[in-house]
Amino acid sequence: MSAVLNTVEDTHIPVLRDAVIAALAIQPSGRYLDGTFGRGGHAREILQRLASTGHLLVMDKDPAAIAVAKAMFADDARVRIYHGSFADMADWPETAGGIDGVFLDLGVSSPQLDQAERGFSFMKDGPLDMRMNPERGQSASAWLAVAEEREIATVLWTYGEEKASRRIARAIVAAREQAPITTTLALVDVIVAAIGRGVPGKHAATRSFQAIRMQVNRELPDLERGLEASAKVLKPGGRLVVISFHSLEDRQVKRFMRGDDAQAPVRRNLPPAPVIAKRWRVLMVPKLADAAESARNRRARSAVLRVAERLP
Repeated sequence: MSAVLNTVEDTHIPVLRDAVIAALAIQPSGRYLDGTFGRGGHAREILQRLASTGHLLVMDKDPAAIAVAKAMFADDARVRIYHGSFADMADWPETAGGIDGVFLDLGVSSPQLDQAERGFSFMKDGPLDMRMNPERGQSASAWLAVAEEREIATVLWTYGEEKASRRIARAIVAAREQAPITTTLALVDVIVAAIGRGVPGKHAATRSFQAIRMQVNRELPDLERGLEASAKVLKPGGRLVVISFHSLEDRQVKRFMRGDDAQAPVRRNLPPAPVIAKRWRVLMVPKLADAAESARNRRARSAVLRVAERLP
């Protein structure tokens, strides 16, 4: 396992690492939660700044990520590990005493994309799974086998912003009547046959794979629950730090931090709605990766970092 960990440490590039650490404003004796451990790039940086009295809580849906965390931190009494979604952070007894910082790195991780057997990549042939936790829920192939054409089209449009969503959905339903779609490249073939190979620099299957992955893993509903949970576990003055890679995620995070969803709508000819106390202070404009980091790490090109502080 040590050789595996060395490889992970050598190859994993945490996105916006320095900006994340600065945004968390780490106190040596504080308690911090990394809700998307992945391969631990950000978690290791947080831990390096903690004293023996500090604590790092790590969570991940992916059992492979949890296995890495357990091996990496097996002898460190400051670390607590939970296999599950960050949406459940408020239900974890370790958060009951309050947290000084919560960090979320949304979307699919590089190791998940790199492993063909996980089914996330449209560039590698493998079983059409796409579950971040392969031990739970419905795989992508299982969902595509039973979903109605209208539902598939809605998912492709809503989560992938795919303009050809109806055409692709129709092609998927027609293809599955001939044979189950059970591999990534089989799905790619259906998409390409329906809409062509896409434009230079953008594979035709990019938006569809993204949308199906988000559907299978309930990414936006989990994000909504996780953001609300962060408000419960963070102490006043605690920091919420979120990296998103998709406009739908970023929009949800922005609205939550600004408090847009908490304010009652104003209607004409009715008394003013009661003022709801703001829960967050937005601390900075959205942070993007600079040109140097984007050149080193392709994943950083679409990353957006937002930071907010929990108000009393």
